[in-house]
Amino acid sequence: MKNIRFAAFSIPTLVAFAVVCAFAMSPPDDDKAKEQTEIRTASQKILQQLYKAQPAAQSAVEHAAGYAVFSNMGIKILFAGSGKGKGIAVDNQTKKETFMKMVELQAGLGMGAKKFSVVFVFDNDKSLNSFVNSGWDFGGQATAAAKSGDKGGSMAGATSVADGVWMYQMTEKGLAVEITAKGTKYYKDDDLN
Repeated sequence: MKNIRFAAFSIPTLVAFAVVCAFAMSPPDDDKAKEQTEIRTASQKILQQLYKAQPAAQSAVEHAAGYAVFSNMGIKILFAGSGKGKGIAVDNQTKKETFMKMVELQAGLGMGAKKFSVVFVFDNDKSLNSFVNSGWDFGGQATAAAKSGDKGGSMAGATSVADGVWMYQMTEKGLAVEITAKGTKYYKDDDLN
């Protein structure tokens, strides 16, 4: 009789354990989909802000091989600072999305927090694929004045940061006149792809 009670007790316990395990395994996929949706939504808001600040950018983004949008938050306390963010790269031809991360390290005296957004525009598939598949680094202190270069009005407000790669940087106040990238690395987000 004692064994029967133990067996009867253990079956409901096993069923409850199985249910708990099933629910415990589900949320990561739900969390993944939720985070992907949040990144897509944030990226669309950033693009709309860019188009409002620089209307010609919409044509540049839509007619490019692809683009990437990042939302970044940086914090600096005394001698060190860092920033991190998430974003998405989109191939305009295939519509394939690649979720990405960024991390920024900076040195120097200062204090404060800075929220900014970055939009990359890729002229060709080679530059887009290199960015997505190999990641990308801004070394040291890269600062450049925004200019249209040889792309005319369609890239006004953007800075050429590499062959075939243009970059818009926006702060909460609007389009940045200077592009600043201090030890920034962009790479695939393995958890979201």
